Amino acid sequence: MRIICCVLALAAVMSCPPPAAGEANQGVAVSRSFDIPLIDLSQETDRHVIVAAGTESVYQGHPTTVLLPDGKTMFAVWTHGHGGPCGPMKKSTDGGKTWSDPLPTPDSWTRVRNCPTIYRLVDPEGKARLFVFAIKDDGLVSSYSEDDGTTWTPMRPIDGLNMTRIVMPWCTIVPIDGGRKLLASTNARRPGDPDRYSNILIQSISTDGGLTWGPARVIGDLPGFKLCEPCIVRSPDGKQLLCLIRENVRQVNARFIVSDDEGRTWSEPKFLQGALTGDRHQARYAPDGRLVVVFRDMAAGSPTRGHFVGWVGTYDDIIHQRQGQYRLKLLHNYAATDCGYPGLELLPDGTFVATTYIKYWPDQRKHSVISTRFKLDELDQRVK
Repeated sequence: MRIICCVLALAAVMSCPPPAAGEANQGVAVSRSFDIPLIDLSQETDRHVIVAAGTESVYQGHPTTVLLPDGKTMFAVWTHGHGGPCGPMKKSTDGGKTWSDPLPTPDSWTRVRNCPTIYRLVDPEGKARLFVFAIKDDGLVSSYSEDDGTTWTPMRPIDGLNMTRIVMPWCTIVPIDGGRKLLASTNARRPGDPDRYSNILIQSISTDGGLTWGPARVIGDLPGFKLCEPCIVRSPDGKQLLCLIRENVRQVNARFIVSDDEGRTWSEPKFLQGALTGDRHQARYAPDGRLVVVFRDMAAGSPTRGHFVGWVGTYDDIIHQRQGQYRLKLLHNYAATDCGYPGLELLPDGTFVATTYIKYWPDQRKHSVISTRFKLDELDQRVK
């Protein structure tokens, strides 16, 4: 175990550049460096579980997970190849300590692509379904199960979004209006933009538990920047939604926006601190009310840049643009920055299970799906 106090002295500017013309006020001065403690767990292999091992010919990529209400049954879905075909799915009945062989899935799953996301969604009548969302021909598709993952429908297009060139399946879905509706968000290409890699944030509302979705609308668009892969988390008092955002131009920190009216309107984007700058954030509250966020570290000058990391702090730390309490190096990546699309689950005993794709071995084997486990009370002892 190592604890590293990081004072990331950047040779360049120590704070984010001033806003571009027309860009909103970014709040307090936000540094691209940070000096909170870093706990390195990446070499503690007893924490690791190999969900799906890569081989010299098979790349296992982009998993997400879901934990069922029994607190021990988990599903993981992922792709073969980078942004490749969906289809692989496994089940754990012991909180992610062991995993089944690959489960049968509809053949239609292999004809859709790109970072499948899995959710347990409940409709207004209380009926729960498992959903897997994916992409086909720049549009969203979904498959669902009404028997806790035993059988699945074929993938079908999601009509009614009125949005083309959608990049990712729903990156985040949260209940709103007391659970009567679901709010989902992801990124799409900017309409009419010749840049084939432009990114804007969109959202949609479902009133039937995820079976159908209303017209998508843009909630984040900063010309000159590329906002993508949102993660929405509700404030501890339940009154506000916070959305963490990947920024893909890489010249500034990641962003966040907030909503005080259940997603009907959103604030202008502000910068996250460097300690939270990265991609594909997944956030979950610890039993004591602190917030844990896992992601791919992309902070300029960070000693863990390109690796799978975690952040521990409070909701208010993010809102007030503070650095937080400490960071975690969760897994070491042997492939530059290609890693870190995660699932994050909290077990009843306070164990976090963080699952991602990563080049786990420094040899010819391609990426694997790996999970790692930790509790905050044990980590707190290391930073005292």
